[in-house]
Amino acid sequence: MSKTKATLHVRSHPLEALVAATVGFFVGFAAVALFNVTAKTFKEAMGLDPVQVGLLVAMPNLSGSLLRIPFSAWVDTDGGRRPMLTLLGLALLGMLGLIALLLAYYPDGLTAGLYPVLLFLGFLSGCGIATFSVGISFVSYWFPQNRQGWALGTYAGVGNLAPGLFTFLLPTALAAWGLLGTYVAWTALLLLGTLVFYALGYGAPYFQLLRLGLSREEAKSQARALGQELFPAGSLVETLARSAAKWRTWVLVALYFTSFGGFLALTAWLPTYWREFLGQDVTQAAYLTAYFSILASVVRVFGGSLSDRIGGERAAFLAYGLVVLGALLLTQASSFGLAFLGETLLGFGMGVGNAAVFKMVPYYVPDAVGGASGWVGGLGATGGFVVPPVLGYFVRAYGEARGYPMGYTVYVALGLLALLLVWLLSATKREVVRAQERA
Repeated sequence: MSKTKATLHVRSHPLEALVAATVGFFVGFAAVALFNVTAKTFKEAMGLDPVQVGLLVAMPNLSGSLLRIPFSAWVDTDGGRRPMLTLLGLALLGMLGLIALLLAYYPDGLTAGLYPVLLFLGFLSGCGIATFSVGISFVSYWFPQNRQGWALGTYAGVGNLAPGLFTFLLPTALAAWGLLGTYVAWTALLLLGTLVFYALGYGAPYFQLLRLGLSREEAKSQARALGQELFPAGSLVETLARSAAKWRTWVLVALYFTSFGGFLALTAWLPTYWREFLGQDVTQAAYLTAYFSILASVVRVFGGSLSDRIGGERAAFLAYGLVVLGALLLTQASSFGLAFLGETLLGFGMGVGNAAVFKMVPYYVPDAVGGASGWVGGLGATGGFVVPPVLGYFVRAYGEARGYPMGYTVYVALGLLALLLVWLLSATKREVVRAQERA
């Protein structure tokens, strides 16, 4: 097949791919905000205890974290179209199942016997969160390395806006449309986003050319002519194994555990902190938490461009330095102003840090981007499960007056460790450059 004939069949271009991936992640993440907020309704209707409610809220985050690993690795063999559509389809099934459950049993027929069904539907709904790592790999293959920081920062920053924005919108929607109507509206939004990705979301040229029947070498040559710089190493298992064998992958996991896992943990912890420690009412605590979520997401876009200009390592030094400073302020905060400043610094630091980490993933693991993105995105997000119980331990051990501020020493320690790990990456960067030159 001639070059001209082959390239004529390549669909989409980098900007279209970025829009498609961002829309897919945005609508996939939006569903979780709905599920978390309405858990209180299920608690009251089904008579659930606090442990059951906690497990119910955690289910979407569980699937959204763990499924990132295999589905991101799948991108290295497919390009990203089928993994993204599969996850969005599973999330749609979960949302449609919840609508059916409400139609059949809400409000009087919901009983504790339906709890396992609700857990399963929550798990399915959370598949939309797992689109994050798929989109990271998908976008990475489309963009040259000197624009990946901007592209990945835009993708993740806009997509991560979903929970904060929809936390603001949910009270109005529930008041206007009721529980069932709100689920229908959110499901329609998820369906619309899925259709947008279906129309625009095609894998980078290399993957499309392979599907046209070209050999790997021919497809790689054609794709290079079209501007593609990154190429996968092998199968799903191979890309997971190859990336897992690189120690720098685990350094990046640890960094993302602090910035994104820490971000998720704070979105769960801050409402309690503002309400119980600083006496804010429920609505004000929710708005302060949404402010943090939106701030970190918007800053992530800026963090991507900053990483392109000064490098991922320097941006990460800045980011985790802000995390340490913000956390130190919160360990001393006893007033609203100081606590708000500390929260703001953490939001800036985590936003830039999240962007910087994924700027570094294609650089340090160029031959297994999908696998590395899966490990980093999936295991890094588990910080959202690990950190809140530790913060709660400080409150239980030292009481509310001392425990809430002392809990932020966790973030001081994580931030300092992250700075040490970024220094380690920077110190060994010359080895990576030499290896890439030999390749």
